[in-house]
Amino acid sequence: TIEDLNSPDPHHMAELSERQRTILSAIRLVPDQEKMVLTLYYYEELTFKEIGLIMKVSESRISQIHTKALSRLRSRLKMSLDLG
Repeated sequence: TIEDLNSPDPHHMAELSERQRTILSAIRLVPDQEKMVLTLYYYEELTFKEIGLIMKVSESRISQIHTKALSRLRSRLKMSLDLG
């Protein structure tokens, strides 16, 4: 057989798909308030100040929620990797 260098490596694609599933399952477990901050920050590209105005809390509170969400995600992802 001849390898098609232009087609994606099936092993790499399977690994990427598994990572995506792991990340999505970790995000689903994040509380709604944290999920909203992550969504507004990373997908809508709003600043903490803008997010604070939307959620009616201070910019520093948004920073705390963001930090907590990232910590929670890191912890869950680390557990998934350790178990896998």
